[in-house]
Amino acid sequence: MTSEARGAIEGQRPERSTKLPVYLPLLAGLLVLAIPTIGNLGRQVWTTDLGAHGPIVLTTGLWLLYHNGLRLDRTVLGGSWVQAIWPCLLGWPLYVFGRAYDFISIEVAGFYLVSLGFLWRLVGFSELKRHAFPLFYLGFLIPPPGWMLDRATAPLQMLVSELGMKISTLAGLPVARQGVTLQVAQYQLLVEDACSGMNSLVGMTAVSLFYIYLLRRASWRYAALLVCLIVPLAVAVNVLRVVTLIFITYYLGDDVAQGFLHATTGVILFGLGLVLIFGADMVFWRILNRSAK
Repeated sequence: MTSEARGAIEGQRPERSTKLPVYLPLLAGLLVLAIPTIGNLGRQVWTTDLGAHGPIVLTTGLWLLYHNGLRLDRTVLGGSWVQAIWPCLLGWPLYVFGRAYDFISIEVAGFYLVSLGFLWRLVGFSELKRHAFPLFYLGFLIPPPGWMLDRATAPLQMLVSELGMKISTLAGLPVARQGVTLQVAQYQLLVEDACSGMNSLVGMTAVSLFYIYLLRRASWRYAALLVCLIVPLAVAVNVLRVVTLIFITYYLGDDVAQGFLHATTGVILFGLGLVLIFGADMVFWRILNRSAK
């Protein structure tokens, strides 16, 4: 082969681009903010009953963005800073304040807004709208502030403890109630935050929304219908949990009820709540399909 022919063949080979993707600086900056925030979530929130769903939401939310086709162009950015800067301007002070004073809810909310601004700049507003549900779903990573939990948990504790006492009394057990404290024979049970239903409510809502979106891709009205069922189901499941613990305390003793069975009943009944939600979805979906025919 002559040198001229070799040169012609080599000239046909596409040149490899040595330019770095234009979105790398933005992703690097976002990563600098994300690492300490995710670390704080892992230490302060995800180790509790209220935030145990966090790792699942983060993993499945990012997977949804990829599954729905979110891609970054190597050469151009999708949006302008004039529009994308507004979520960043709102989120950055929240992030700094939350980091400085260790308010994890404010910190995560600020990081969420900054992430939306960065993503707006990367892919444009039309892509943000197309991925509205995964972005909304990732909002469940923001832990509710303590004052909100206190206001929501207190009436749920009273309701669950009262219903648990009435059901146990109907079953013939000697149960009395004072506030959120149940007197079972010689034992006392305190209906704490974990038994109020709030922890189950947040986790069940997140998992159910993921299930509805992934399996049904239904309208927001249908999703809202099922979400409305989550509140009474979460309360009912936790009433059943309290009644179960009352029976265990009465027949097996307080040590057994407060041991591994306490956590085990919580996990089992949380699974039962999800099964009930999935069952309600199947029933409603069949009814809607029949009415549409």
